[in-house]
Formats: sequence, C-alpha cells, structure tokens
Amino acid sequence: QGQLVESGGELVRPGGSLRLSCAASGRAFSDYFLGWFRQAPGKEREFVAAISISGELTFYADSVRGRFTISRRNAENTMYLQMNSLKPEDTAVYYCAKYRDGSTLHPGSYEYWGQGTQVTVSS
Repeated sequence: QGQLVESGGELVRPGGSLRLSCAASGRAFSDYFLGWFRQAPGKEREFVAAISISGELTFYADSVRGRFTISRRNAENTMYLQMNSLKPEDTAVYYCAKYRDGSTLHPGSYEYWGQGTQVTVSS
C-alpha cells in the first residue's frame, strides 16, 4: 500500500501564507488522483482541493478558490497546497489522500489518508 505524509502546518497570522506538502511512498504516486481535506474541531472533514494525475485539472472548494493553489511534482512524489491570504476560519488539521471512487468532494471517496498537519491562523 501507499503512504502519504503531510507537513508544513504551523501557526500563522491572518493574511499570511503557508505551503503544505504531501509526500508519497510505496506505490506509484504518478498514478494517483489526489485531494486535500481539512477538519476543524467539532466539524466534519471537508474538501479543500483536488488535482488530476497529470496536474492539468484542479478543483477547489468555494471557500478557498482564489486563495489556495494545489500542485504536484510527480518526479518528486510530492503534492503541495499553497495557501495565501489565510483567515482564522482556515484553522484546521489538513489531510491529503488518494482518490478511490465516487464524488471527488466526499472524504469517503478517498483512501491512504495521511496523519494530518495542523494549521492555525491567529493573531
């Protein structure tokens, strides 16, 4: 099985930027359609962004479109989430996962979840 490991989360002030990374090991990363999700305390896990195998197609939640950018480097087995203009409501644990089947917006359609990385936006 593949394994995904997130990194890059930290405390940042409102309006700041962060770049999250999702590194893959095991099975061929370049065969994976991938997604980013987040989960805030007391809330359900929600879709943030997704990217096709080639990287040509990207998808975003309305709440992050225009502020976040998803990308990938298959040669390095790594996916990224560039987050700009961060808001306190972006505070959450961020997860990456591999798409399996079903709706690309639903966490139940994904597998090989990482352990998550904490992003806290606060002054």
